[in-house]
Amino acid sequence: MFELDWQEILVPSKPVLEMFVRGTMIYLLLFATMRFLPRRTIGGMGPSDLLVVVLIADAVQNGMSDDYKSVTEGVVLAFTIFGWAVFIDWLDHRFPQWHIAEGRPLLLVSEGQLMRENMRRQQITEDEVMAQLRQHGLDSPRTVVSAFLEGDGRISVLTRSHMSKSPPPEKART
Repeated sequence: MFELDWQEILVPSKPVLEMFVRGTMIYLLLFATMRFLPRRTIGGMGPSDLLVVVLIADAVQNGMSDDYKSVTEGVVLAFTIFGWAVFIDWLDHRFPQWHIAEGRPLLLVSEGQLMRENMRRQQITEDEVMAQLRQHGLDSPRTVVSAFLEGDGRISVLTRSHMSKSPPPEKART
């Protein structure tokens, strides 16, 4: 009842390279899939953040159950997922023009006009755009110079009043 089989707990039942390849394939497949989902369904979390949370939870859970014969397998999968997340974040930082982890900002309103084709592609309704404008204190898109769906799913808004309220230039000292 109180005996432990340390070999079964600590020695992997599958080759470590196989676990690494499986973790890599699953992470990259899910990452690529989530990268192209409409961003509004993700909310405040970036797709890669959500993916890491879900995969890590599953990998660690599997390492603690009978799905694998050792804790080591779950740990290897978790570190594989962490490694890919860190690597993709590094690529995104090193090559920001690639927009790997989050998509490019998408124009939703331009000079007071709704960009209906962009809204349709991201499955955003006019009511949803109007709700976001109201959260920015606006009741109409007429005063909006531009509104963007950002890579993390938030909507940023620039209005005519924001554009005219730039700080005055500093006076030169003589």
